[in-house]
Amino acid sequence: MIKSMTGFGRCEIQEGERKITVEMKSVNHRYLDVNIKMPKKLNFFEAAIRNELKNYIQRGKVDVFISYEDFTESNVCVKYNKELAAEYMTYLQQMAEDFSLDNDVRVSGLSRYPEVLTMEEQTIDEEMLWQLLDKAIKGASEGFVETRIREGNNLREDLIAKLDGMLVHVDFITERSPQIIAEYKKKLEDKVKELIEDVKVDESRLLMEVTIFADKVCVDEELVRLRSHIETTKETLTAGGSIGRKLDFIAQEMNREANTILSKANDLEISNRAIELKTEIEKVREQIQNIE
Repeated sequence: MIKSMTGFGRCEIQEGERKITVEMKSVNHRYLDVNIKMPKKLNFFEAAIRNELKNYIQRGKVDVFISYEDFTESNVCVKYNKELAAEYMTYLQQMAEDFSLDNDVRVSGLSRYPEVLTMEEQTIDEEMLWQLLDKAIKGASEGFVETRIREGNNLREDLIAKLDGMLVHVDFITERSPQIIAEYKKKLEDKVKELIEDVKVDESRLLMEVTIFADKVCVDEELVRLRSHIETTKETLTAGGSIGRKLDFIAQEMNREANTILSKANDLEISNRAIELKTEIEKVREQIQNIE
C-alpha cells in the first residue's frame, strides 16, 4: 500500500477527571517536519511524542495540536510565603517609624501583597499522564494513517491510469517512427527525379542521406527507456511502501526522455504525442509529490 502525505487524525481520551485531545494534520514535504503545540505542563513529553510519531510517519509536514483538561478539585493549592510576609511587615514597620505613622496593616491587607499567597498546581503523576497522552497520540495517529492510506489508494489508481495513457503515446511513436524514414526516402527520391529528369538516381548517395536523417530522428533508445520507466513506476506503485522519493526520481528521468524525443521529432504527429507525454508526465510528477 502507498500513503498520501495529506492526512488528518483526531482522538479524545478521558479517564476520571482528566481529558486529553490530540489532533493531527499534514501536507507534503521532502522530509519529516513535526510541529507540536501543547500546554507547557506537557513539554516534558515532547521527545517521547516525537519518537512515537516516527512509528507512524516517515515524510510530511505534520502539525500536532494537544489540549489537556483537568477537572479535579484538588489539582491546585494555596501556598503561604511566611518569609516574604515577614519582610513586608519589617519594611512597613520601618516606614511607620520613619514617618511617624500608624502601622494599620491587617491580615486581609497583607495577604493581598504580591506573592504572599499564591496558587500552585499539585504535582502531576507523570507516568499516569503519559499513559493517557500516549493513548491519545496512538489513537490520533492510527486515524491519521487511515486517511493517508485511503488517499494513497486513490492516488495509485489515478497514477496507473495516467501511466497506461502514456504507454499509448509511446506505442504510437514506436509505430510511427519507421514510417517517417520511409516517407523521407520517398520524398527525397521524388525531389531528385524532379530536379534531374532522365538521370538515374544514385542509390548509394540516396541511402547515405536517408541513413543520416534516420540517425538524427531515431528515438528507439529513448522509447525503450521511457517504456521501462513507466513500467517500473507501475510496479513500484503496486508494491507500495515509502516510495515517494524513488518515484520522483523516475519521473524526472521520464521527463528527460520525453524532452529528447520532442527535440528529435521531425514529424508533426510525433511532436504532438511528445507534447502530450510531457503534459502527462508533469501531472504525474505533481501527484507523486504527495506520496510518502
